Amino acid sequence: MAVRGRPRGFDTEAALDRAVEVFWRQGYEGASLADLTEAMGINRTSMYAAFGNKEELFHRAVARYAEADMAYAREALAQTTAYQVIESFLRANADALTRADRPSGCLSVQGGLAEGGDSGRVARFLADSRLAGEHALAQRLARAVEEGDLPAGTDPHALARYVMVVSEGNAVHAAAGASRTALHATVDIALQAVPRTHADAGRPSRKSAK
Repeated sequence: MAVRGRPRGFDTEAALDRAVEVFWRQGYEGASLADLTEAMGINRTSMYAAFGNKEELFHRAVARYAEADMAYAREALAQTTAYQVIESFLRANADALTRADRPSGCLSVQGGLAEGGDSGRVARFLADSRLAGEHALAQRLARAVEEGDLPAGTDPHALARYVMVVSEGNAVHAAAGASRTALHATVDIALQAVPRTHADAGRPSRKSAK
């Protein structure tokens, strides 16, 4: 009979959640292996066996972050109108950036701000991750143009880029200590630039969560 390997003595999902928080607070370069293994409650051997090296762990952490902490982005894409998609995303993003139970700011923005000895691979990985979100939003907005929900001539890619610039800028300010109220005030102004059809313009904006 084949001898089974000894089962891991820790919860990999819980350990990954703790790694997410370390990377979120300290960035990829700032998070040492000692920091990570201490937070995860495991030794280096267990970390390598379960998650691979530090870069592989970071990729897993970003995927976990996208699945759990950024679920609001997927929910926003399901909104009825393009304006509601954008408002839902930016409002929920402002709330997420300032949660009391999570680090301020955004892992996908802060994680790779400092470039170290990885030849920029981590920064490129995060940039590609953000770009994938931008493309998903652009596709949803392109559908809105086709359906007449957005005015004819609206550039869905430029509009999606604008929305991401606002959200990423808010992330930087949140990490620097900007309040939720301040971020929502920025969203209020940003939404004024979103094109709306005559029918959609009559609908009230969603109230921000203070």
